[in-house]
Amino acid sequence: MEPNKVATPPPETKLHFLDYWRIIRIRKTVILAVFFLVVLTAVIVTYMMPQRYASTALIKVERDISDIRGFVDPLYNPGYDPYFIETEFQVINSEVVLTNVVNELDLMRRWGEKYAGGEPLKMTEALMLLRSRMDLSPRRNTSIIEIRVISEDPQEAADIANAVARSYERYRIEQRKKLSMGGIAVLVDRLEEHQKRIDETQRELDRLRRELQISDVDAAGTGPSLLLESETVRRMEALRIEAKSQYEAEAKLLEQLKSVPRDQLPQVLSAAMRDDPQLTELLQSLNLAEQALIQLRRDYADEHPTVVTVRKQIEDLKRKITNRVDGLLLGLEVRVASLKERLDSIVAEFEEARRKDIEKVEKSRPYFEKKRELENLVAFQRVLENKLKAERIDVDLPKTAMVTIVEQAQPGLRPVQPKKGLNIALGVIFGLVVGVGLAFFIEYLDTSVKTIDDVERALGAPVLGVIPQNVGLLLEEGAESPHAEAYRVLRTNILFSRKDERLNTLVVVSAGAGEGKTTTVLNLATVFAQSNQRVLIVDSDLRRPALHKRLKVSNAIGLTNYLLRQNKLEEVIQTTQLPTLDFMPSGKLPSSSLGILSSQAMRELIQELKQRYDFVFFDSPPIMGVSDASILASEVDMALQVIQYRRYPQPMNIRAKQMIEKVGGNLVGIVLNNINLSQDESYYYYSGYYHDYYYRSDDSEKSDSGKGREKTDKAAGELARTEIKPKY
Repeated sequence: MEPNKVATPPPETKLHFLDYWRIIRIRKTVILAVFFLVVLTAVIVTYMMPQRYASTALIKVERDISDIRGFVDPLYNPGYDPYFIETEFQVINSEVVLTNVVNELDLMRRWGEKYAGGEPLKMTEALMLLRSRMDLSPRRNTSIIEIRVISEDPQEAADIANAVARSYERYRIEQRKKLSMGGIAVLVDRLEEHQKRIDETQRELDRLRRELQISDVDAAGTGPSLLLESETVRRMEALRIEAKSQYEAEAKLLEQLKSVPRDQLPQVLSAAMRDDPQLTELLQSLNLAEQALIQLRRDYADEHPTVVTVRKQIEDLKRKITNRVDGLLLGLEVRVASLKERLDSIVAEFEEARRKDIEKVEKSRPYFEKKRELENLVAFQRVLENKLKAERIDVDLPKTAMVTIVEQAQPGLRPVQPKKGLNIALGVIFGLVVGVGLAFFIEYLDTSVKTIDDVERALGAPVLGVIPQNVGLLLEEGAESPHAEAYRVLRTNILFSRKDERLNTLVVVSAGAGEGKTTTVLNLATVFAQSNQRVLIVDSDLRRPALHKRLKVSNAIGLTNYLLRQNKLEEVIQTTQLPTLDFMPSGKLPSSSLGILSSQAMRELIQELKQRYDFVFFDSPPIMGVSDASILASEVDMALQVIQYRRYPQPMNIRAKQMIEKVGGNLVGIVLNNINLSQDESYYYYSGYYHDYYYRSDDSEKSDSGKGREKTDKAAGELARTEIKPKY
């Protein structure tokens, strides 16, 4: 038993542009019909539509500001709002704005007379109709809005556009004023309520000041103030810092003077204590005396009375300077001690004042908290008062800058609807789209055979030949028939598709009736016979025989007579106008012998005919209708399936192929029949090319090509006649 073979999925097909073009060419009737229908409808509807005129009013919209900018709040900057214009579109389309337009122009009555037979419209109906006629659009990169209104009456369109602009302008001003007045009323209420809280807080603050005995000079909370204790602490702290600075400076000076050598001390004291004129004077006198002594020693001896006098004077000055230095040092020590005592006294007083201040602050905390609350309330009251004043001023300022009517709407001079050119162009485009779409949809629903790729992909069998439309009988048209080459191609492909040259019997089958198998059998046999091969056609379609009518011979005796042993083989075979082509009619079929093709006599006949003829062709009924075709496919060497272009669904053809294979038939290939070459250019090279090549050239080329074809046919005939027995 053979192992199960894994089924290979069919390769995925990709449509080429030419495939789409082929569908368009085939379905061009549908496309053109739909195209002209849509275009005609578009033209009729366009010219039946009433003419409408458009009028446009331009308004400039700004945020809620006054005409005098920066007067109330110079720093006010609302910033950019990307949704402002869109929001104003909704406001203009709102009922509060459009209702005023309807009432101002009496549109309910006017439109009621025009559209409702004289009965006034309801407000909702009038608003709906007004919105359908109005279009809003912004001017790019500006704050200008276009109010465009369309109407059958140009003057009515202009009136409505101007009325909408005016109604929106009034609405913005009234709305702004209404909001401002409401805000002022709220501010007044809040200010009164706030004043009551201030009065209550002030009374509570006075009570705490009395109970806590706080000396506050600013009890009303209008400014910052300090307690007496805190002021005392501040003053004592300043005195302490000053006393400490003096003490440290004097003590440091005393310490430095004590470290100075004795002989240098007078000069240091003179420099450090410039406020002592006595020491300074003594030092100056000493300096003068010493200079005088030096001068006298130049002129006199040391024992000279004048020199001695000056020397005594110098000694006296030195003694006085020493006494003065000792006095200054003693006085400095006393002053340092005094400063130390004063500093200690001030520190003690400061500590006491600070202790009292801490106690006072802790005791007066509720008072100052209430005072801070009063200060906050007073500050917020000032803000409310300023805001109220600003809003009252803002209400009185004009607001015409919020909405400015830049351009009044004027009656239109030419109608804007319907746009005839645009409508017709859209009709043309829509007609083409719908037509092509419908064509592709019909093509999608059509599951019949369309291309060779469809056949080979679905059936898994090669296409051996492509037969064009309107093919006649080659017996009547002759070897130079424009359709003969298609059958020659089929003949060549059949010869090369045989696995064994001894296979020379072939049955032509089809899935359904009317697919052209009878014509295919007759013309294919004619082509084989024209190549000098002995060929027999057997009309084995016992249900509806037709070959004898095509060949214009009698069907009185034939296949059935031979199988029923009523006539001999030579008696049931008839000749045709082509010497190498014979024909066996079907004969009359008795009602009691429907299974005659499956008899032993039929099998013996086939073997006999294989010996007598080079090729034997059998015609058969549709394989899906009766069992005769399946029986023939199982008994002959080869089977050829004919599929008519765009006739039967693919599943039906696939089923026919499966029936051939189930009975053991040898399906050599497929013949595509009845191809419309004028629509399907993809088939041109399978059939029409040969016609143009062989029959539309010059006379000399005809002669040369005919000789070449005869050589080809002769070679094919010699190939087919290999090991063929004589006819009789």
